[in-house]
Amino acid sequence: MAITAKMVKELREMTGAGMMDCKKALAATDGDMDKAVDFLREKGLAGAAKKAGRIAAEGIVATCLVNDDKKAVVVEVNAETDFVAKNEKFQNYVADVAAQAVKTSAKTMEEFLEEKWEKDPTLTVKEALSSQISIIGENMNIRRFEQIEEENGFVASYIHAGGKIGVLVDVETDVVNDAIKEMAKNVAMQAAALKPLYTSRDEVDADYIEREKEILTAAAKNEKPDANDKIINGMVMGRINKELKEICLLDQVYVKAEDGKQAVAKYVQEVAKANNANVKIKKFVRFETGEGLEKKEEDFAAEVAKQMGM
Repeated sequence: MAITAKMVKELREMTGAGMMDCKKALAATDGDMDKAVDFLREKGLAGAAKKAGRIAAEGIVATCLVNDDKKAVVVEVNAETDFVAKNEKFQNYVADVAAQAVKTSAKTMEEFLEEKWEKDPTLTVKEALSSQISIIGENMNIRRFEQIEEENGFVASYIHAGGKIGVLVDVETDVVNDAIKEMAKNVAMQAAALKPLYTSRDEVDADYIEREKEILTAAAKNEKPDANDKIINGMVMGRINKELKEICLLDQVYVKAEDGKQAVAKYVQEVAKANNANVKIKKFVRFETGEGLEKKEEDFAAEVAKQMGM
């Protein structure tokens, strides 16, 4: 497979490795991007790079909570430009989408789009979207939604940067007061800021851990070729624990911790104890606008030349 400059650039952005190292990695793995990342990590040429989706589409994320915050939804609606995303008509439309999505029984986006639009039952959700596209003048898309329902507690919500990021946190608790609600909002803000992948270690797939062990073992042996298995295993487990503390919400260092060491789980326990409550953070949902989508790359000079018939 031919290795292109674009592929090298993408791998470099993902891993932070040098350009020539990226080219070698792609050549060694026949252009397979995932295998190339592993190749670089095994050689110690890249950190534990996470393949974060590149933010490339505009729009906003919104939440809607009902039933005394026992049920909530987070939705993402995309538009072509940031200018439209800041438009009041667009924002009101997204709020209407969220209000419908919190009530829907649809399990897929296809089912949701075929529902009757609550604000005008003569239209489906899809037809109402088409109408908004005509009014606003840009292509738009209801990309995704996710509901959370918690009968034995409540759902906390946080919107960051005017809708760039939206988070819901499922809180099971036998006490609901201002202190517990503030704690839940702080946990939601944590999820927005530090972008965890899991709520706790219990959610981490065993296959993922085994794959990490294989990669990190190869990297450790390259670093210390004379080390025995006990030392190598210690290095590997230390690095896995460090990684889990980064990707698991409850294991992360709480961003507001005064000592800079307190884990989110410990913070939750302290607030629960102070309020004589039993509290469990069951799950969270985090949407970031445009996550995993890629904008069309525009070549301005080529576009001008095309328009001028050059």
